[in-house]
Amino acid sequence: MDFKLKIWRQEQAAVSGKMMAYTVKDISPDMSFLEMLDQLNENLILSGQNPISFDSDCREGICGQCGLFINGRAHGPRGHTSTCQLHMRSFQDGETIYIEPFRAGPFPIKKDLKVDRSALDEIIVSGGYIGVNTGQAPEANQTLISSDTVEGAFDAASCIGCGACVASCKNGSASLFTAAKISHLAQLPQGKIEHHKRTNDMVNKMDELGFGACSNTGACEVECPQGISISHIAFMNKSFFK
Repeated sequence: MDFKLKIWRQEQAAVSGKMMAYTVKDISPDMSFLEMLDQLNENLILSGQNPISFDSDCREGICGQCGLFINGRAHGPRGHTSTCQLHMRSFQDGETIYIEPFRAGPFPIKKDLKVDRSALDEIIVSGGYIGVNTGQAPEANQTLISSDTVEGAFDAASCIGCGACVASCKNGSASLFTAAKISHLAQLPQGKIEHHKRTNDMVNKMDELGFGACSNTGACEVECPQGISISHIAFMNKSFFK
């Protein structure tokens, strides 16, 4: 398969960027999207050009580092799929593919397709944890949790922190990310004690960092690679106003 690529190139945040055209040939349909970019970078290096910078780590769909805007959608055309799990068979031979970084005020571009998503880490640091006494872990079966509660907590905890919700939101809101972190702890007995302080601290930090407000358009849920429900945002808002 052959593809024409239009890729955002930007040396650093302080310098203007632009879309540049590239061509890749003989791409296997079973290649992942990131493997295709790897092959392009090999070609660029061999021809004496600077490779394209992009984020990736585990390449197994669980670390959230590989976020890209592909043809106008976060992570590309397939729903509930991170960029590293997107395969080139999802595109047509000869297609032109547009590749851009996630764009949001709190996500400054570092270089090319790499963005600084440390703002999400700051939200976690502000309260996304529980305080416990150190020592031997308690017997798991001593803490009884219903199946419905477990499923709800797991749904929220599946967030990989990729930032697709922020990049897809017209307001640049981190509400789905923040709500997921609040909700999964609040549903479990270990997290209930600090729930109200955690909610206040994390929502206030989200606002302080410049993320926009949620206007309930639902784009975050649609583009989330884990399909996390916006019902968690309703839970967060209810807890915050309470």
